[in-house]
Amino acid sequence: MGLLIKNGTIISAVDEFVGDILVEDEKIKEVGVNLSEEGHQVVDAAGKYVFPGGVDEHVHMGPFNSYSFETSHAAVVGGTTTIVDFAPQFKGMGLIESKDKHNQERAEGVSTADYSFHSMVMDTDDKLIAEIPHMAENGLAAVKFFMAYNGTAYHADDELTFKAMQVARDHGITVMLHCENGELIIELEKQLAKEGKTLPINWSYSRPPLVEDEATRRGIYLAELADCPAFIVHVTTEGAMNHIKEAQERGLSVYGETCTHYLILDESYLNTPDIEGAKFVCAPALRPKPHQEALWKAVRENDLIAVSSDHAAYIGGFAAKSQFKFPNIPPGAPGMQDRLAMLWSQGVEKGRISRQRFVELAATNPAKLAGLYPQKGVISPGADADIVIFDPEYRGIITHKDSYEGTDYSTFEGFERIGIADKVYLRGKLMAERGKLVGEKGNGQYIKAKPYGLAYQNFKKEAKEEVQKEVKELVHQ
Repeated sequence: MGLLIKNGTIISAVDEFVGDILVEDEKIKEVGVNLSEEGHQVVDAAGKYVFPGGVDEHVHMGPFNSYSFETSHAAVVGGTTTIVDFAPQFKGMGLIESKDKHNQERAEGVSTADYSFHSMVMDTDDKLIAEIPHMAENGLAAVKFFMAYNGTAYHADDELTFKAMQVARDHGITVMLHCENGELIIELEKQLAKEGKTLPINWSYSRPPLVEDEATRRGIYLAELADCPAFIVHVTTEGAMNHIKEAQERGLSVYGETCTHYLILDESYLNTPDIEGAKFVCAPALRPKPHQEALWKAVRENDLIAVSSDHAAYIGGFAAKSQFKFPNIPPGAPGMQDRLAMLWSQGVEKGRISRQRFVELAATNPAKLAGLYPQKGVISPGADADIVIFDPEYRGIITHKDSYEGTDYSTFEGFERIGIADKVYLRGKLMAERGKLVGEKGNGQYIKAKPYGLAYQNFKKEAKEEVQKEVKELVHQ
């Protein structure tokens, strides 16, 4: 017996139509009109929207002292069925071994959402460059370099990043860049601390827009010199976005994402009384309000191609973060549960993006970027049956009491919520209904990422096809 979802308005990244979806053996078997009900469990989705389960290609499940995969069901409750975590590189270990360790110790048998990994450089030994050609055969398709956090294990200098790009381009590995000028941040922090500035708003003052703009432009130059595609994560400023747009206009394979909180929250949230603003400390910092409309325009017009959560729920929540003062407040905010709700409420319902663009930003493009498409991010025969039935008539308020994210506050507390994930299916299994978990925890599957994601779509196609052939041969050996 299969699952038949009937009469819903099916939304894809390009169109919408009223139709039916037949699910068998965890996969979508057929999409059509007036499919036979005989022998199937029937769910009537009339009056509701049906779209692919969200793919959040940027979450932190463990690093930065954040909650690990035991809270991943929060994503599923909100309609995101696949998360892509940044596997930290452990000291003395390579990227591949670190991913395996991270999976075994934190994710396997624990995650409720399906999941995959990007690599995150934290040991700047040149030996990691020798690993890049072997990443794809080990299920890794992207590697992240931090241009900030100078003096810590996270920082990667321009030399290492450039040399890694020269290798990554030949193997379809997407290079992700966290673009902030770490040296300037450290100096500004010192100056503010010397003046006795300890409140959370100083987080923003130590990381002004120009710090991100400069690093973004520099990162693009590195990619251009290396002749390598680049993906700029969590873009927050109009200047950084314009650098990406200008690079694209020059024919470079440079792409970027932004995050829900940068579209919706502004710098004023850091300036709340006492230490309350610590809830909103994240990197890069929240920006003055004029940057928000520029970012909405960018996601609408495809200058930025995805919206992630950059979820990093600090263990202990605000109660723990509030013990720190600037410049030592731990960065990171929860957000994977409310990503789709806020993108729909603030984007679709306010006329900033279309329903098709919503699906593209929240599911299809993230799956393509992460090397998970077409298994994820699309309602199509052969894809995993990750399906959201969405009730657009619901009206409510975002509140922490409805949160599954493990922390003691909601980043979007008090915001109006329009629409709700009425039913959420993961590989055909009902996992959540109207904001409540109804499925079993810990059954998420690890999905190996494939190389040549979306960042490579216009990059040296002939060479790409040749290397893809080599990768396939390696995998089958």
